Amino acid sequence: MYTATGNMGYSLLILTFLLVSVFPTVVGAQQRPAAVFDFELVDTSQQNRLAPASAEHQARLALISNQLRERLAASDRFAIVDIAPVNAEAHANNLQFCGGCDVHLAGRIGADLAVTGVVYKVSNLILSMIIFVRDVKTGGIVMMAQADMRGDTEVTWTRTLNWLVRNRLLDPDYRMRP
Repeated sequence: MYTATGNMGYSLLILTFLLVSVFPTVVGAQQRPAAVFDFELVDTSQQNRLAPASAEHQARLALISNQLRERLAASDRFAIVDIAPVNAEAHANNLQFCGGCDVHLAGRIGADLAVTGVVYKVSNLILSMIIFVRDVKTGGIVMMAQADMRGDTEVTWTRTLNWLVRNRLLDPDYRMRP
């Protein structure tokens, strides 16, 4: 025969066991060290595609790069690694087409993940934002998030980044298609 106190103690023991065994990722979750590099711009809308980004676009790239770092850090799933020691080298390369230099740079500063992003500008109306998360050990893509946006404004860039983080990078139900 159980008393009210004994029954409650037994129930708490079972509940604790279930929480620890059923939800081990919540109890033992660890942040993965991630090097989040600055976004890059590929602007095919201008005559000279090799021309540097305008001051306006450089400011937007810096804004969304910092917002991405902040959002990932706030998620408690990532420990953001300071990229300052390799930042100049990262800016000297095109991280999307350098043959894995992003992974190499991230490894040099102790990160497990290399996070890069690119905004493709086709016109003042049509743009696309892509974020890549690559494993430093394998070089393979762990996650990719992409969204098209309409309008070349700070608001559209910020909204698109927030949507990608919320609905792709941090959504536990989102899985990349093979």
